Amino acid sequence: MNYQDLETFILKRQALSQALTLFSWDQETEAPEDSMEQTTTYVGILSNELFQLITNPQVRTLLTDLSQQELPVHQKAVVREWLKDIQRLEKIPAEKYQAHQELLMRAQNIWQKAKKENNYELFMPYLQQIVENEKEFATYRQKDNEKLYDILLNDFEPGFLSSHLDEFFQQLKQEIVPLLQRIQNAQYTVDNSFNTQSFDIAKQKQFNRWLAQYVGFDFHKGVIKESEHPFTTNFHNKDVRITTHYYENNLESAIFSTIHESGHAIYEMNIADEITMTPIGTGASMGMHESQSRFYENVIGRSPQFWKSIYPKLQETFPQQLNEISFEKFIEGINRVETSLIRTEADELTYALHIMVRYELEKKMFEEDIDFQKLPELWNQLYQEYLGVTPPNDSEGILQDIHWAGGDFGYFPSYAIGSAVAAQIYAYMQKHTAIDEWIETGNFEALKNYLRDHLHQYGAIYNTNELLLQLTQETFNPQYYIDYLKNKYTQLYHL
Repeated sequence: MNYQDLETFILKRQALSQALTLFSWDQETEAPEDSMEQTTTYVGILSNELFQLITNPQVRTLLTDLSQQELPVHQKAVVREWLKDIQRLEKIPAEKYQAHQELLMRAQNIWQKAKKENNYELFMPYLQQIVENEKEFATYRQKDNEKLYDILLNDFEPGFLSSHLDEFFQQLKQEIVPLLQRIQNAQYTVDNSFNTQSFDIAKQKQFNRWLAQYVGFDFHKGVIKESEHPFTTNFHNKDVRITTHYYENNLESAIFSTIHESGHAIYEMNIADEITMTPIGTGASMGMHESQSRFYENVIGRSPQFWKSIYPKLQETFPQQLNEISFEKFIEGINRVETSLIRTEADELTYALHIMVRYELEKKMFEEDIDFQKLPELWNQLYQEYLGVTPPNDSEGILQDIHWAGGDFGYFPSYAIGSAVAAQIYAYMQKHTAIDEWIETGNFEALKNYLRDHLHQYGAIYNTNELLLQLTQETFNPQYYIDYLKNKYTQLYHL
C-alpha cells in the first residue's frame, strides 16, 4: 500500500466536510429563517456519510500500514491526524453521531432565537443535551481516569491540559487583575466617546472592505458577509470567507472584527497548496489560529504605527464625526480599558478575564454535576468577581456566544492562548525583523510573506508548541503577554 491509495479517500472526505461547512456558513449568513428544519436533514445525512468514511475499516487498515512507512512530513501528518479522528469517533454509534450533528444544527438556530428574545429557558434543554452527548463521546476516549474536559481541550489545542491553563490563568490573575485595578483608580482617564456617534453603515462597509484588503485579505480568494457573530470559514486556500457585524453607534466594532477575521483568513490563504485540500489544510490549532487574528487585531491594529498613515482616510470617511478628534486621542480611545459585559467588544487588557469565566463554567459542566438552571447565575457571579460587572439579562450574559450551541467545548481557552502566543511572536519579530517599519509603512506583503514562510504554510503539520519552538526557539511562554500588557497600559495610563 502507498500514500496514493489514500488520496481518493482524502478528496472524498474533504468534499463531504466542506459541503457541511457550506451549510453552516449559509445558515449564518444567507439562509432563510424557515429553512433550518429541512436543511438539518441534509446535514444529518452528510454527517453520517463523513462519519462512515473516516471510520471505514479499509481506510483504517491503509492508515495503519502507512503509519509504519517513511513518508514526507506532510503525508505523515495527514496519516497521524486521520488516525486521531478515528480514535475520536470509532466508538460512537453512527446513528448517535448523526443525531448529535442534527442537534447542533438545531441548537444554533434556537440559540439565535433565544438570544434575540432573552430566553435562556428556550436554549437550556439543547445545551444540556449537547453537554450530555459530548460527555458520553469523551468517555469513549477516556484513559486512566483522564479528565473529560482535558480530552476536549486537546481537540482544540494539542498538548494543553487544564493543569497548564490553571497555571496560565493564575498568572493573569496575579499580574493583570492588579494592573486593571490600578487603571481603574488612576488619575488619568481616556475618552472614547467619539466611537458612539452615528456612523453610516454603508460608509462603514466601504471602509472595512478597504481595510481588509489593506492588511492583506485577497478578494480574489475571499468574500466578506455579515452575521450576528463574526467568524471565518475556509474551504481551501483559495476560498476563505469572513463575516463582520455593523453597529451604527459603535465604529470600532466592525473595524476590529474585520481586522481580526482578516488575520484568520490570511493564515488560511497562506497554507501550502500541497496540503490545503487535506485534513491538515487548516491552522495548527485553535490557539495558533487565534494568535494570528489577535496579532493583526491588537498588536498591529491598535498600534499607533498602524494608524499613522491611514487615520486620515478614516477621517475622510467620517469627517463630521472625526475631524476634531486628534490622532493621539483616537489611539488612546481605541485602546481604552473599560470593564464590559460582551467578550467580543472587550478591550485588550480585560479580554482574558472574559475567557476565564467561560473556562470555569466549562470545567464545571464537564467535571461536576451542575444544575443547568443555575448556569446564568453562576455566569453572573463570575463576571462580578473577575470584571466587577453583572449582566442585566441573559442575552448580554450566558447567551452572548454561539460556541456552546455548536458543541465547541474546550474552544474558549484558545482565545487566551492565542493572545499570549501573539505577544510571544511579536517580541521575537521585533528583535529579528523590521516588523514595526512594515506596519508603519503599510508593507503588509512583507509581513504576510514572513508569516507564510515561518508559520502559515505548514497548516496542521506541527502543533502550537512545535511551531513556536521552530520560530522563537522556545515553547509557550505567557510572560511575553504579561510584559506586553503591562508595558502598553502603564504607558497609556501614565502609571
